[in-house]
Amino acid sequence: MRNEMKRCAFLSMDDIGDYYVYDELLIEPMASQGWQVETVSWRTEHTDWRRFDAVILRSCWDYQQDPAAFMARLQEIARHTRVFNDLDTVRWNITKSYLRDIESAGIPIVPTYWPSHLNAGVVQQAMSHFNTPELIVKPLISASAEHTYRLHEQQIDACLRDIAPVFSTRPLMLQPFIENVTEEGELSLFYFDGAFSHAIRKVPKHGDFRVQEEHGGALYSINPESRVLELAEKTLKAIPRRLLYARLDFIRYQQDYVVMELELIEPSLYFNMDDDAAMRFVQAFKRMTENSDA
Repeated sequence: MRNEMKRCAFLSMDDIGDYYVYDELLIEPMASQGWQVETVSWRTEHTDWRRFDAVILRSCWDYQQDPAAFMARLQEIARHTRVFNDLDTVRWNITKSYLRDIESAGIPIVPTYWPSHLNAGVVQQAMSHFNTPELIVKPLISASAEHTYRLHEQQIDACLRDIAPVFSTRPLMLQPFIENVTEEGELSLFYFDGAFSHAIRKVPKHGDFRVQEEHGGALYSINPESRVLELAEKTLKAIPRRLLYARLDFIRYQQDYVVMELELIEPSLYFNMDDDAAMRFVQAFKRMTENSDA
């Protein structure tokens, strides 16, 4: 390896706005390992990506607005330098139909209905299928709970008038609303190069179901129980890729934990919730880049 400082780009968005970003906590430990960090928007034109020894996808939380352009930019970057996580991982993870793949591998997921379109008949069919009066409606490509809706059987027509235009050209998924999300919330477990780092619980504010901080959610550090760790390890083994980072989101459904989502593209890694998490990430990054240089 070269002795001079290497350069790494953190891929972001044009305007971070009100999002909570903790990636600045990586800058000092990255420097201690010989890496200079620069934050670059993925939308920036005419960037010479060859000047970076690596690019790490971080806070590019608007990619769902133009996924084709996002993938084209990543392909451009990958022609000149190494991308984390890699392009094959992004292609697989960018649409939530990956949940079908891991379910086929024996991983329990939130029960999901995969309709080709959205109307009252489809909604009623899904409610009957799941035996529930409430559904969650999501696009197959989404981030930060954008265009994610809670739909009650007593408000189908009114809700559909509001949200049907959103899904007129977007593939979607329907899931039963899991009531205990409002109290217990979701669990997120973080892995760097396959090794467990830390875990948190995310709980929505009163009256909401979205757990993200931007929507008022609260965060708590946790020590996950053994059955959650076992499910997380099993889930990782079902992903046939070496990952710099993975955030695995779980929820309790009918007394058992199930996968809600696998965040492998641009998840917040909540370095603020564990004092050693940032250095664990950098050490994992160093292992993977040194291996690639060998």
